[in-house]
Amino acid sequence: MTSNGNETVIVDGLRTPFCKLGGGLSGLSAVDLAAPLLKTLVERNKVDGAIVDEVIIGQVVQAGCGQIPSRQALLKAGLPNTCESTTVNKVCASGMRAVSLADLRIKAGDG
Repeated sequence: MTSNGNETVIVDGLRTPFCKLGGGLSGLSAVDLAAPLLKTLVERNKVDGAIVDEVIIGQVVQAGCGQIPSRQALLKAGLPNTCESTTVNKVCASGMRAVSLADLRIKAGDG
């Protein structure tokens, strides 16, 4: 594989809040937690949501979340329905795998 010269740079990041099992956030879904983060990242960095190619989210426990939680979150955050989405489940490594997958896609010129 050859590089296309694209370099990946992490500009900003946020993490969903967490608490003890059954705690104050237990009534919120993963989508409810992720959507405000996506919206904040777009607004805080003054990005036109229309240019976001894809949202890649790492999520461990997906049972009961419905299909493609990353897609649900990006739509709830107000990103356009043309934006692609990927939800990664690699247990404890889900977030890191989401970042590495984004890096690979950028370097391949696919995002």
